[in-house]
Amino acid sequence: MQIFDELKERGQIAQMTDEDEIRDLINNGKATFYIGFDPTADSLHIGHYVTLCLMKRLQQAGNRPIALVGGGTGMVGDPSHRTELRSVLTEATIDDYCASIRRQMEKFLDFGDDKGIFVNNAEWLRELKYVDILRDVGSHFSVNRMLQAECYKQRMEKGLSFLEFNYMIMQSYDYFTLYQRYGCNLQLGGDDQWSNLLAGTDLIRRKLGKNVYAMTIQLLLNTNGVKMGKTEKGALWLSPDRTSPFDFYQYFRNVADADVINYLKILTFLPLSEIKEMEKWEGSQLNEAKEILATQMTTMIHGSEEAEKARQGAKTLFTGGSDNIDEVPATVLADEDFCNGEIDIITLLVSGGLVNTRSEGRRVIEQGGVIAAESKVTDTKQLFKREDFAAEGILIRRGKKNFRMFRL
Repeated sequence: MQIFDELKERGQIAQMTDEDEIRDLINNGKATFYIGFDPTADSLHIGHYVTLCLMKRLQQAGNRPIALVGGGTGMVGDPSHRTELRSVLTEATIDDYCASIRRQMEKFLDFGDDKGIFVNNAEWLRELKYVDILRDVGSHFSVNRMLQAECYKQRMEKGLSFLEFNYMIMQSYDYFTLYQRYGCNLQLGGDDQWSNLLAGTDLIRRKLGKNVYAMTIQLLLNTNGVKMGKTEKGALWLSPDRTSPFDFYQYFRNVADADVINYLKILTFLPLSEIKEMEKWEGSQLNEAKEILATQMTTMIHGSEEAEKARQGAKTLFTGGSDNIDEVPATVLADEDFCNGEIDIITLLVSGGLVNTRSEGRRVIEQGGVIAAESKVTDTKQLFKREDFAAEGILIRRGKKNFRMFRL
């Protein structure tokens, strides 16, 4: 199966400008394509991983990826799916984030021997002369048309800053610059970026009369309509410092039955023939498919050793055993965490990341969703003594999927 047909069958392509031309480009390894990543944190999350999967598949088919990190656009901020202006980051913070992102990308993409390129748009955007860019690039943009873009329409009622309004022009200039520097002929992005992708494609065609293309990838949605990777604890990060390998494993081990096959298609590199066999699975076999998904994903992000630890830890919790209890994520309590030798249940829930706020903790307890040391917690003011943690510690569960061991 050629790569274009494989991407279609895996459900990774949402829409494109010129299907026949794009098919020819990527099937014959003639695409130099780019995807942009804005440095809004020191780690990529699972939504970014969707795009990295697509880049890796295309690179394996002989195409050349350009991973563009937005050291320049990050100073403005993409208004897409935002209800308010992003926090303004310093140049030093943005540069640190860009360096962290590159280290994560190097695990997936080959940037050696011109097989792939990592580039930071700070190289050109931070040096631009404002009047020059307005005359040279801004003249090709219709304000009326820009205001029809979804990324702007959804912000008009609450207010759209002029700073953010420039984002589309800056992203389009990225494509223009990459075309001139590297011969980039294909721009990819999530389906929420379609307006920006079209703007960049139109800019090159108008200024240079060259045929370049745009293609969006379909970011997977959960059955409840929440963007993939958003959990009760927030985003699902690739960095183990933000999301532990165990929590990462658990997220995929507990996906909905209706999602597991699509996740296997889009997020793993298992052959489609194997996944098609799993489509026939029902009942308890779906749990096996989820274990395969969780193991594949955790291995890809954190390595096989961490994946096996997470698998064994999850198995221990499910069976109620103690053989691998050390693999369960733990919060270590210090003397200063106790008041007169005691600590309350809500403080434990918050410090362990099982809830975000104390009010959320009270609500979850009142709803009967917290178990500590195998007993349901019914008192929102329940206290634990320091000596209660002296042996193995205390395992606290929130619902069926979130666990935390608390130790001294």
